[in-house]
Amino acid sequence: MADAQRMKEWVQLMSDKGWRVTNQRKSLLELFLSSERYWSPLEVYEEMKRDYPGVSYDTIYRNLRLLSEPDLGVLEQFHFHDGMKFRARCESHHHHHMICMQCEKTIPFEFCPLPYVGQQPGFEPVMHRFEIYGYCGNCQGAEQKK
Repeated sequence: MADAQRMKEWVQLMSDKGWRVTNQRKSLLELFLSSERYWSPLEVYEEMKRDYPGVSYDTIYRNLRLLSEPDLGVLEQFHFHDGMKFRARCESHHHHHMICMQCEKTIPFEFCPLPYVGQQPGFEPVMHRFEIYGYCGNCQGAEQKK
């Protein structure tokens, strides 16, 4: 999906949830649309305060958490050894990720373990996450040399 279409969809989702759609929030969304990398809350804050010098870290963090909540879900949050990071959600289809802990390279994989996890009677899954963290081929040698 083109970035302009994704932005329109995300803004509509925020509006549907009763959020004020401010220029600051649009800029936050644009940051994630313009990059496929993972962003820590501090990195987002540093980037956003260039255009919005009065923005607080708490405001950025709160918006990141809200944008990654399941009912909005425009961002995905990932837990790395150096803390939580965010990136724009994948748009294509349901899949999971193998993530390099060194360079943060992300390799999607299609296998979904949920049907094999032994669903509990009386429980209806509506969302799940599954990531595998390790080292990609390029970083394995560097990690072993440490």
